[in-house]
Amino acid sequence: MKILITGGAGFIGSHLAEALLEKSHKVNIIDNLSTGSMDNIEHLKNNKRFSYYIDTIMDVKLMKKLIKDCDAVFHLAAAVGVKYIIDNPLESIKTNIGGTEIVLENASRLGKKKVILASTSEVYGKNMDGLKSFKETDDRVLGTTTIPRWSYSCTKALDEFLALAYYREKKLPIVVVRLFNTCGPRQTGRYGMVLPRFVKQALSNRPITVYGDGSQTRCFTYISDVVGALDSLMDCEKTVGEIFNLGNPQPISMNELAKKVKRLTGSISKIIHIPYEEAYEKGFEDMKHRQPDISKIKRFIKFNPSVSIDEIIKRTAEYFER
Repeated sequence: MKILITGGAGFIGSHLAEALLEKSHKVNIIDNLSTGSMDNIEHLKNNKRFSYYIDTIMDVKLMKKLIKDCDAVFHLAAAVGVKYIIDNPLESIKTNIGGTEIVLENASRLGKKKVILASTSEVYGKNMDGLKSFKETDDRVLGTTTIPRWSYSCTKALDEFLALAYYREKKLPIVVVRLFNTCGPRQTGRYGMVLPRFVKQALSNRPITVYGDGSQTRCFTYISDVVGALDSLMDCEKTVGEIFNLGNPQPISMNELAKKVKRLTGSISKIIHIPYEEAYEKGFEDMKHRQPDISKIKRFIKFNPSVSIDEIIKRTAEYFER
């Protein structure tokens, strides 16, 4: 198959490209390098089945050409990371909504190409039920529009609505995947990703900065587990028209994560707490808990995350040390 990956020079996109090339697919990527990096794909450039375009998915003419030439699309390109969204609100909204519409319209018009749409656990918003894990059919609870961080949740939810509308009205084969904190080598902590930020701070023996009181919990999934699942979701015909949570359902608090990172890296860093307003902006809101129910994806592709949080930390630390 000839596969297009939007956002292909990003953390997830570059690993996905690597895996697809190993399966002898032809892979085209497009990335504007706003959060991706040429370093992520440097090792792929000599592969004759790989080609790349450094451009924006808002370039309609180029996207039409790339989608016409492919058999399937992994649409990963988006403005990502809490800090990036807050710092670039207008660009984030335009890219996430307009870019997705360009991808879906051309995939529909140019041969009904199957599209895997990368969405996010952010669409669930605030967790109002304690440690309850989220199912794909759960209601969404969001904060006020005056708080920019909720714009990301809304844009990705609108992406999902668009994809499902193209599926229902145009019969476009789409799959929506809600990702929960994917981690591993090549991920940067620059845009608010907590685990690589903790690891880099620990390796340099700088203070490990926990935002808020640190009691908030998250679930972390290793990149190889995510890439394998994305590939399987593309290959499985029964996934069309469905939404899936993709993550590891084992939660950990940010306080415990900081302690674990410090211990596993042998760091002498202090663990300190910083108010959200100092880390982001005045009035910032966070969700207390975010845990996926993965029973649905297990039924469809027998997904079972295999890499523990301890191993994720060790592999991430090894990457930064190299």
